[in-house]
Amino acid sequence: MRDQMDLLATVTVLGVLEQAYFALQVIYARRKHKISPPETAGHPEFERIFRAQANCSEYFPIFISLLWVAGIFFHQGVTAVCGLLYLYARLKYFQGYAVAAQGRLGPLYASAWLLWLLLGLAMAGLLAHFLQPHSFTWMAALAQPLQQTSAQ
Repeated sequence: MRDQMDLLATVTVLGVLEQAYFALQVIYARRKHKISPPETAGHPEFERIFRAQANCSEYFPIFISLLWVAGIFFHQGVTAVCGLLYLYARLKYFQGYAVAAQGRLGPLYASAWLLWLLLGLAMAGLLAHFLQPHSFTWMAALAQPLQQTSAQ
């Protein structure tokens, strides 16, 4: 069973490490610009780094959810490649935003496109799963009480 999830698990751990890296960059920027928590305003460089980290954190649960659903129901290898590309796009997004707000746009569009792709793969995998002949047993189980009620 492990070999059916090893790529997804690896991409997940890499994603967590990336999130930790982003959080550390905020800590370093706070120290560099002498901005103590809970302040979120100050030097423009700090604000960009803080915002880049927050944006990446906001999308992380969506990414992880789609990664696992697409990987389990569509194809682990294809999904893992998409996941690695997403993590790379998010790294470039973070680095670009840290320098200038406009630097985030190209990687932002790339990461958004990859999320849509993962969503499509997840939906295709789930649809294929539920349309397989053995999957119709759950529908029959749901319909059985209705059939008994109408027969009475």
